[in-house]
Amino acid sequence: MTLQKPLSQRHIAGGARPSVPPSGPQPHYLTPGNLFASAEPTSITTIVGSCVAICVWDPALGVGGMNHYVLPRCPDLKLALGRFGDTAFQQLLERLAALGAAPRSLQARIVGGACMISAFRERDSHLGHQNVEVGLVLLRAAGIRVVQQDTGGNQGRKLVFRTDDGSAAVQLL
Repeated sequence: MTLQKPLSQRHIAGGARPSVPPSGPQPHYLTPGNLFASAEPTSITTIVGSCVAICVWDPALGVGGMNHYVLPRCPDLKLALGRFGDTAFQQLLERLAALGAAPRSLQARIVGGACMISAFRERDSHLGHQNVEVGLVLLRAAGIRVVQQDTGGNQGRKLVFRTDDGSAAVQLL
């Protein structure tokens, strides 16, 4: 039996912390419906199809985080679940604020929102499109500048986001 190290005060996540490599950013795999924020150098990886991932970064502090939501709006705001765009976004901002991030200096990247089912590709409001629209509306309302948008299409994407420098790599699947 191996013991898990306690979560650092500089990490705010909903699950177990991955093993730490001796140097470089710590890896973290983000599953759908979850979010992660860190003030330590972390490389967050996720896979999105019709889901959307929003990466938010404070360049002054090197603090960043990502959410990965499945559906655009939470039917009951009291639930505040990470699988819904509206509640996941609010939770991500709260976690970044807890790490000292200043809302006025945040930058964002939004990735995903593909239409994975060919029968729905003719519709203007397929699930992926709805997820992207909610994300963009939330970012605009919060006054957060979008520095990268890789959305739509009909292919999934692998996203790797670094919390220390705000960089993101997107690969079509």
